[in-house]
Amino acid sequence: MSQDHKILLSEKEIPRQWYNIQADMPNPCLPPLHPGTKAPVGPEDLSPLFPMELIKQEVTRERYIEIPDEVFNIYKIWRPTPLFRAHRLEAFLDTPAHIYYKYEGVSPAGSHKPNTAVPQAYYNKQEGVKKITTETGAGQWGSALAYACHVFGIDLEVYMVKVSYEQKPYRKTLMNTWGAEVFPSPSPRTQAGKQILSRQPNSPGSLGIAISEAVERAAGDPDTKYALGSVLNHVLLHQTVVGQEALLQMEKAGEFPDVVIAPFGGGSNFAGLSFPFLRHKLKEGRKVRCIAVEPASCPKLTRGEFRYDFGDTVGMTPLIPMYTLGHSFVPASIHAGGLRYHGAGAIVSQLLKDGLIDAVAIQQLECFQAGVTFARTEGILPAPEATHAIAEVFRQARQAREAGEARTILFNLCGHGYLDLAAYEDYFNGNLKDHELTDQEVKEHLSELAEYPLPV
Repeated sequence: MSQDHKILLSEKEIPRQWYNIQADMPNPCLPPLHPGTKAPVGPEDLSPLFPMELIKQEVTRERYIEIPDEVFNIYKIWRPTPLFRAHRLEAFLDTPAHIYYKYEGVSPAGSHKPNTAVPQAYYNKQEGVKKITTETGAGQWGSALAYACHVFGIDLEVYMVKVSYEQKPYRKTLMNTWGAEVFPSPSPRTQAGKQILSRQPNSPGSLGIAISEAVERAAGDPDTKYALGSVLNHVLLHQTVVGQEALLQMEKAGEFPDVVIAPFGGGSNFAGLSFPFLRHKLKEGRKVRCIAVEPASCPKLTRGEFRYDFGDTVGMTPLIPMYTLGHSFVPASIHAGGLRYHGAGAIVSQLLKDGLIDAVAIQQLECFQAGVTFARTEGILPAPEATHAIAEVFRQARQAREAGEARTILFNLCGHGYLDLAAYEDYFNGNLKDHELTDQEVKEHLSELAEYPLPV
């Protein structure tokens, strides 16, 4: 790829701070509630699961948080990541739009996830934690945390959603390479897993179930903490290194995006790219549209309700103010396992509620078609999660062509798909199907939330 397609930064331009959008939001997020008392949770409620520094980051409204030197020095292994202008894709789409993508697949784990895995492992190490438990959907988060825990000498136990455990065996191999133990979820290792298996022995699993298992394991051992790869405020905070770099790269290109697009599972992917741009909208009135793209089979932003709900299936986590489909919801077994989550993070949910961001839902066949076209034009095979953003880019590019207007589009190519080749093989063999929830299914799952407090 010629140099004029690629926009690079120097090592000196890697961000030295994380950006906290909570400092600039017009309406603050509502507090999480204790699962038992329904009162707002305090630091003491979270301390069994998280080190205190991460708890502070979860609740702070400081605009910028310093990145520790130890974390920064590990970031330098792959950061800054490149920004590309997609000239060949623009030509294929015959669009006047300028299309840029931030490529996070150059990290050790092949996705954006190490941006938060490294600081989470670091803060746990600082507090003397010996072991961490976590969940993973498609395996990108589990791979990233396995790498980070190996760097800091921490044991890791991963509960991988069973359908992805079976679909993506080489993600498990990658986690094992970095020393992690990996178990298909639901598993017989926990009470939560046994409870699910007793009701549904062939359960494909879900991120909510895997979270329940990982939280249970951490809560029962004083030497063990829990780590989450998305949803929570501190996770979204860490990912903003992506958008801050992209701001500088777009400035070097002489452009500012009209549209910023990223896939959406729990929020870290979307937040990481969009929040630094959204700050310019909130503080300076810049016109930028930020679009979160979710699977049509798991449409919490576009068809869910803004409610208090659990982050896990069994109900062990605090109640979070979120757009949700209900914590017992088990999504269809699509290949974009990282997006198969029932709820959205509190920050993203509040921004959507306030009309400051947009959301769309797209079926997986359209996404895979877009991913294949992208690979054929730009030379990178995208992860199934990333194809959701690409499909929306195609829609935006066609709108620009039909309107005959210039439009600058930026999206997050959050990871490569070279460990997802089985998904592409299924697509080429015609084995993938679209799936959309009925209104009745959505209503049934949301009805379980009637007993929980309404956000006000």
